[in-house]
Amino acid sequence: MKKIYALLFLLFALSATYAKPPKNQYVRIKTTYGDCIIRLYNQTPLHRDNFIKLTKQGFYNGTLFHRVIQNFMIQGGDPDSKKAQPGAELGNGDVGYTVPAEFRDSLFHKRGVLAAARDDNPTKASSGCQFYIVEGRRFTAGRLDTLEQTRLKGRKIPAYQRDTYTSIGGVPHLDQNYTVYGEVVTGLDIVDRIAAVAKDQRDRPATDVPMTVELLDKKECKAMDGLLKL
Repeated sequence: MKKIYALLFLLFALSATYAKPPKNQYVRIKTTYGDCIIRLYNQTPLHRDNFIKLTKQGFYNGTLFHRVIQNFMIQGGDPDSKKAQPGAELGNGDVGYTVPAEFRDSLFHKRGVLAAARDDNPTKASSGCQFYIVEGRRFTAGRLDTLEQTRLKGRKIPAYQRDTYTSIGGVPHLDQNYTVYGEVVTGLDIVDRIAAVAKDQRDRPATDVPMTVELLDKKECKAMDGLLKL
C-alpha cells in the first residue's frame, strides 16, 4: 500500500511540474529578412499585456517597420502603415489610448530591447501600439561621461549599465524616457539587416518591410525558458 501511495505521489508531483505555465511570454516577429523572437518582460505587465492583446487580435500583421536608423533603432506598429502608398509619411497612427510609463532601473536601452514609442506627453505615457527595437552602438567610457554631462543633464549611468553599453551597446540617452518592455532573444541579426536598408528622407525603407507578429504557444514558451535558463 505504501508503494502505491508513493507512486501516486510521484505521478502527482510530475503532473504538477509539467502543468506549470511558462515563466515568460514570447512573440515571434516575421519579416522578409527573417524572424526574431522577443521575450516580453514580466516587470512591465501593462505593456506586456497590451502587446499580447494586440498580437492576439492580429493588429500588427501587415504593418511596416516604417522608420529605421542604423546604429539606433527600427520602429513599427503604426496601423496607418498597412497598405500605405510609397513615400507616404508614417508614424502618426495609433489606437486611441496610451499605456502608463513603466520605468524600471533594471530595464534599460541595451542592444536588442523592445521599447514603446510615444509622443511628447508630460507623463511619458507610451503609444498604445507603436514600438521600436534597439540596434544601438557601443560607447567608450569617455563618451558615456560626456553623455552624462550633456544629454543626461548630470544623471549618472549605473556601473552595470555602463558595462553593458561599452560591451554590447545600446542607446543610453533614452533611459527613463521610454518604457523598455522586452528583448530579442533570437534573431538580433535581423534587426541589423533591417536597420541597414536603403531609406528615404523620412527614414522610411525604400522597399517596404512588413511584419507578422504571433505569440509562441505554451510549449514553445517553456522551451525558450529552458533554453535561456530562466
